[in-house]
Amino acid sequence: MSLSAAHSAAFRREVPQELRVWSIRDAAGFPAPRGEAGNRAMPFWSKPTRAERVVCAVAAYQGFDVVEIPVSDWLGSWLPGLRRDGLLIGVNWAGALATGYDVTPARIADWFAELS
Repeated sequence: MSLSAAHSAAFRREVPQELRVWSIRDAAGFPAPRGEAGNRAMPFWSKPTRAERVVCAVAAYQGFDVVEIPVSDWLGSWLPGLRRDGLLIGVNWAGALATGYDVTPARIADWFAELS
C-alpha cells in the first residue's frame, strides 16, 4: 500500500470516530492549490495533528491556522459547495510537499453516507 493510500484509509477510518475534519486557512482564506492535472483541491485532515504537521513542514502553509469543522457541517454544507465550485478534496495530505489523494465530493459523500 502506498503512503497516500494509507493516509486515505486513515481518513476513512478516523472521520467517523472524530465526527469532525480539519482544514487550514490564513487571512486570504482556505487554500485550494492546483494539482498536476490542473484541478484544484482543498485539503482536509482527519486529525488536527495531521494538519498541524503540514502547517509546520510546508513553507507555503506556514502561518496558517488549523480550523475544526463538524462533520455534519462539512457533509451538509461544504461538500455541496465544493462540488458546485468544481473543487476536489485533498485527504490527509502529508509530507514536505503536502501531497496525497484528491477525491471528488461525490465520492466523499459515498464514503460517509452513514454520517449524513
